[in-house]
Amino acid sequence: MDVGFAILGPVEVSAGDRSLPALAPRHRAFLGYLLLHAGLVLSAERLSDAMWGPTPPDTARAQVHAALTAIRRTLRAADAARLVQTRPAGYVITPAPGQLDLREFTALVTAAHAEADPELARGHLRAALALWRGPALADIQADYAESARARLEDQRLIVIERLAELELAAGRHAELIDQLTAELTAHPLRERLAWQLMLALHRAGRQADALAVGRDYRRRLADEQGLDPGQAFHAVETAILRGEPPTAATIRPAEADLPTTARPVAAFLPYDVADFAGRSVQVEELCEPASQVVTIAAIDGMAGIGKTALAVHVAHRLAERYPDGQLFIDLHAHTTGHRPLEPAEALEVLLRQFGVPTERIPASMAERAALWRAELAGRSVLLVLDNATDAAQVRPLLPGTSNSLVLITSRQRLTDLDGARALSMDVLPLTDAVALFTGIVGERAATEPEAVAEVLLLCGFLPLAVRIAATRLRHRPRWSAAHLAERLRDERRRLTELARSERGVAAAFTLSYSQLTADQQQLFRLLGLHPGRDIESYAAAALADLPVERTEDLLEDLLDAHMLQQRAFGRYVFHDLLRQYAAQLAAEQEPPHVGHAALTRLLDHQLTTASAAMDVLYPDSAHRRPRIERSAPPPVPLHDAAQALAWLDAERANLVLAADRDLAHTCLLATTLYRYLYDHAHHDDALALYGKALRAARCRQDPAGEGRALTDLGWVHQVQGSHDVAREHFDRALTACRTSGDLRGQARALVGLGRVGTDDGDHERAREANLRALELFREIGDRFGEAVTLDYLGIVHERLGQYAQAADLHRQALELSREVGSRGGEADALDNLGVVCTRLGRLEEARDHHEQALELYRRFGYRRGEAKALNSLAEIAATMGDPGQAVHLHNAALDLAVELNNPGEEKRAREAIAQFLSASETSRRR
Repeated sequence: MDVGFAILGPVEVSAGDRSLPALAPRHRAFLGYLLLHAGLVLSAERLSDAMWGPTPPDTARAQVHAALTAIRRTLRAADAARLVQTRPAGYVITPAPGQLDLREFTALVTAAHAEADPELARGHLRAALALWRGPALADIQADYAESARARLEDQRLIVIERLAELELAAGRHAELIDQLTAELTAHPLRERLAWQLMLALHRAGRQADALAVGRDYRRRLADEQGLDPGQAFHAVETAILRGEPPTAATIRPAEADLPTTARPVAAFLPYDVADFAGRSVQVEELCEPASQVVTIAAIDGMAGIGKTALAVHVAHRLAERYPDGQLFIDLHAHTTGHRPLEPAEALEVLLRQFGVPTERIPASMAERAALWRAELAGRSVLLVLDNATDAAQVRPLLPGTSNSLVLITSRQRLTDLDGARALSMDVLPLTDAVALFTGIVGERAATEPEAVAEVLLLCGFLPLAVRIAATRLRHRPRWSAAHLAERLRDERRRLTELARSERGVAAAFTLSYSQLTADQQQLFRLLGLHPGRDIESYAAAALADLPVERTEDLLEDLLDAHMLQQRAFGRYVFHDLLRQYAAQLAAEQEPPHVGHAALTRLLDHQLTTASAAMDVLYPDSAHRRPRIERSAPPPVPLHDAAQALAWLDAERANLVLAADRDLAHTCLLATTLYRYLYDHAHHDDALALYGKALRAARCRQDPAGEGRALTDLGWVHQVQGSHDVAREHFDRALTACRTSGDLRGQARALVGLGRVGTDDGDHERAREANLRALELFREIGDRFGEAVTLDYLGIVHERLGQYAQAADLHRQALELSREVGSRGGEADALDNLGVVCTRLGRLEEARDHHEQALELYRRFGYRRGEAKALNSLAEIAATMGDPGQAVHLHNAALDLAVELNNPGEEKRAREAIAQFLSASETSRRR
């Protein structure tokens, strides 16, 4: 069947004379976006952004796949599923000529513009307009729909205006009046429609009606935009008032007598750099066919990201599409020695570029803007507005029709520029950065790929930094890339290295910094003191000693100015070079006591919030954590376990990185976070934090703190299978705790020694260590520690084959864990009780215990226990004659054990799977 796609109205798919089965509304929205970008590969992320904007649902990727499946299913009914293809970078729809109404519309309009015969041109335009069945994408509700609908509607209006021009020239004014009246009612600020309707009414002998239309348009324009009409409108109105027939000479006197080919073409684009590299996605997006490209594209990004280079490169690519002129103006938002241009100054420059004589340029900004719009009316012009301050500076420079394409670059996000398509630039991906570096350096770069990669990493993949580094290397033939990398490794000198006489990275940053308010500058400097990777508003508020609401506003201001980035919602991060710049400013401008006070507030915030989160997650072991004085509840919302765990997960890296800034803080934080790091198997972070705590305790000559840190390190080494290292840590911890008289510390170390003894098969020593620990826990009234030790004693008896005693000990541990509210202890006791029941042959009971344990581990995020429970359930399944389920469970345990670096459970799963595979192969051969 011949498939047809329609988006100039409701989105439809048809085959021949009948429609195919209807798609669901959400699936039609996906199809509409694919058709808008027909021929262009769209990633799943871009499709998600188009549907839901910056806050997609958790199921976004699944919904993208479901929609594409549904679209293919519908097309398959017409043997056309091949039109939607999956590519490595995403998805693309490739309708053939004549299958998409938008492409037919564009082709007819293009043919009309190229047609010398006015009657044939009118026919093409009428046929193009006949393709419209209502508002474009009429039934689509998605994030992209409104702007796309407005863009397409603007193109329809341009065609109506061009057709009206031809109809008026042919004397068909009477037939135009109703249509132009309806269109002007729907679009009352469309100036060309207004004066065309006035002209049609005047020629029909309705002078009073024509002037009434003019008065209404003037009033609306003044009330809603504070502007006066343009030159063409004024010429038509004046001619009507005088009773004269308006002509081309009165509407556009400067050009009326010039043939189109004789009009001078304004070509003011700067040169396109020969070594432009990468940005292929952005270039293709901006270079889409004229029917699909936005009228205004606002390109934003941090200093040195390559905004101007991209805009100029795209402008040169598109120049032939805009034969009436290619204009460029630097608005000097961030130019050394220049203040930003006022809109009136910029309009004067642009009018002169466009060939308007000085004597015709009016004095006021409003009159210049009206003249500018009149000059561009009906023209096809490409305009680059570079280095813009804000939307207010740009708005008066925009043309009144969409025949022209405007490319704007700014370090600010121009969020309040209506109708503009925002394109935020990020740093270069590695392959593009290598291409840029190699294009400048030449073949030398290919001989040191690893050193080049390090240079690019140290440059933060920022195009300006990459260009400067490459230029330095090119002009120093005796340098190697490795030598350049060595020079850049010194963070104190890196910004100095990335500078040259006329410009540098730090200089570019300084221009952006100078545009910030005093409050924004101070927060930017203080953020340079933050030792972590990213920061959220509560931590930033503590650092700056400001209310959270005010801090959020300042963070968003810095984000809009591209002095900060946002990789995840609510979390702000520096580009690496901007972080160094901020730290440098803080060192130079903030008095030492101010910086110390800010960092102290941050560390206090981290510690108090971590303590509060642990109290929510682990109320059963609150007595084991240090008491953190809190004058008020932390401002971070921690109302339930999910919120507490989410905060700890998000801040974990920051907490570890900040832990060596203050000795006392380090020890307190390590003790506070122990259960979280252990239960959730964050072993690498645990080793880093406890190592810092051990060094801090020794510096403070704190044997009790040293004992705690050694015991905590011992447990991490034990779970990772390093039993000798673990035993050494537990022995040293026991000695330190005896020196300090810390009974709880001694008991914890003894439990650790018991666990290592069990793992090594020295069950009698393990039993003795656990019994001594049990006595100490009972002596100090630590029922949580008592429950843990009872459970470990049960393991010892299970290994000795004393199953009845083991079961009794595990049940005691289970009952006591439930009494003290230890969900982790409850899960462990259930899991170990399941092992004993398996040994006794009570498989149904064992399975029930393991399943209960697994449910608790998963519910509370205690990942350390999941792999053990899964392996146990797999062994029960094998014993009960279900090898398929057994292999499935062992595989799940294996994946988790590898991820968490749990060699014991990994070995257990691998050996079991190998046995199943061997048995299966033997059976197959028989």
